[in-house]
Amino acid sequence: MVKKNNSTRYKKSIKIGDTVKIMSGKYRGEIGEVIKILSKKGKIIIKNINLVTKHIKPTKEEDSGRIIKIEAPIHISNIMLYNNA
Repeated sequence: MVKKNNSTRYKKSIKIGDTVKIMSGKYRGEIGEVIKILSKKGKIIIKNINLVTKHIKPTKEEDSGRIIKIEAPIHISNIMLYNNA
């Protein structure tokens, strides 16, 4: 039996700090800066785009829980490098 390798690495010329434009999806047309690249999953995280709400439980008894907003990853095929010029 041959074992299948499902780990596909997506190769793009995008680096941390680059400005990108979202080409498809809910945030189509928006422009942002790359914060993190998840190369094994083929996704990137863009600053202040695709925000999701996360509920955090209190860690100690006297501590209170909180709700924060964090950036969720976007698939690399849905973005393109944006040139300011």
